[in-house]
Amino acid sequence: MAIEKTKIWAQVHPNARCNEVQGEKDGIWQLKVAAPPVRGRANQELVKFLSGVLQISRSNLEIEKGLTGRRKLIAISGLSLEQVRARFSNAVGQQRLN
Repeated sequence: MAIEKTKIWAQVHPNARCNEVQGEKDGIWQLKVAAPPVRGRANQELVKFLSGVLQISRSNLEIEKGLTGRRKLIAISGLSLEQVRARFSNAVGQQRLN
């Protein structure tokens, strides 16, 4: 039996001063990451940041679409959509320097 994955869309803003969940706009989560979009650094920082915000292992996160763009489809194992939304909502506006 396959494990269900929750999928969310995110608009990622690299090269930010710090990591931050800015909120949800039109069903797309707005995220800032404090890494440049060079050689996958922003994607690595995004996965690390989301792991902390969602309180799950990095292995439970996968960028399914958008590896080279700012809009990404992220698959999350082990959490329901409601749990993801609740954890993101709790993190809105809290800046982290992971």
